[in-house]
Amino acid sequence: MCGLCGIVSYGVGSAPEDQVRRMADKLVHRGPDEAGYHSSAALGGDSVRCTLGHRRLQIIDIEGGHQPLSNADESTWVVFNGEIYNFRELRAELERKGHKFRTCSDTEVLVHAYDEHGDEFLQYLRGMFAFCLWDRRRGRVLLARDRLGQKPMIYCCQKGQLFFASEFAALLEGLPQRPEPNLSALQYYFSYLYVPAPMSAYKGVQKLPPAHYLVWEKGQASLHQYWRADFSETSDIGMEEAGERLDELLEEAVRLRMISDVPLGAFLSGGIDSSLVVGLMSRSSERVRTFSIGFEESDFSELPVARAVAQHFGTEHHEEIVRPDALAILPELVAHYGEPYADSSAIPTYYVSKMTRKHVTVALTGDGGD
Repeated sequence: MCGLCGIVSYGVGSAPEDQVRRMADKLVHRGPDEAGYHSSAALGGDSVRCTLGHRRLQIIDIEGGHQPLSNADESTWVVFNGEIYNFRELRAELERKGHKFRTCSDTEVLVHAYDEHGDEFLQYLRGMFAFCLWDRRRGRVLLARDRLGQKPMIYCCQKGQLFFASEFAALLEGLPQRPEPNLSALQYYFSYLYVPAPMSAYKGVQKLPPAHYLVWEKGQASLHQYWRADFSETSDIGMEEAGERLDELLEEAVRLRMISDVPLGAFLSGGIDSSLVVGLMSRSSERVRTFSIGFEESDFSELPVARAVAQHFGTEHHEEIVRPDALAILPELVAHYGEPYADSSAIPTYYVSKMTRKHVTVALTGDGGD
């Protein structure tokens, strides 16, 4: 997990780096390993200036994957949060077309793929991501979010400027004035227990929807959808063949997510989803690290089931009994979410994440399996 932020200005002066640095300071928890900044003007003579900030959590190409990162002539820049799982295949194809790479990171694939395919490059990406591309040749910014919205991107257009960030705290730090609450979002919050994209809890602040990208050019923003789920295709295969195909797809998905230059593990609750992920991880690695939390009240603790799954797959298993204090951690959770969010699973997720981080940098989970 990394954090990104930035300010783009058109005809209204500069995008001050000290302002972006303050925004990035709010994202240290997302990227504790490294900070990076870039500020430049458009090459075409337009009065456009972009300043990018990045906080990095090192996962792939620890030595070479510094951000912001550019193409060879520094005409395209990117700040990126996430992982591109098929970056090796994309890189090989781009190299065949003459592109020269300076790093081994998945981030660099983005600038070269954009230079090669334009906005259509999003169709080729397989991963979870949120990123900003700064095209100096055209004085143009592109914000993008992955197909299912696993990585966040929040933005605000205000008086010829575009502000964007991974979290509300960073975005609010950069805005000239704190926006008013968006009371119309409350009805959706009370219905869904969260505020769905593109709305947010603040007037004038929006979330980039999943599977969308935003183009900001000459002070104007336009929103585009690059993918939608297609449920029209049907199949007449039998249950056994369907099961085999599902197993193949899940195994491939888990294997791709295990690409890492740092230690990784898995949350293990003992339920179907997390147990399935751990089992598939054990096919690709002889040493799988699993992490489970339990509670003193036996009716709420799933440790015995998680322990049985860990023993079955021979994992290096870690357990911890926690005594949740929701009131004590509530201010921190509120600060990170930045707007109303009513899923109580945030509390155990906080505790298992805190324990896991003592041992590994990346963890796979069963969240979203339903």
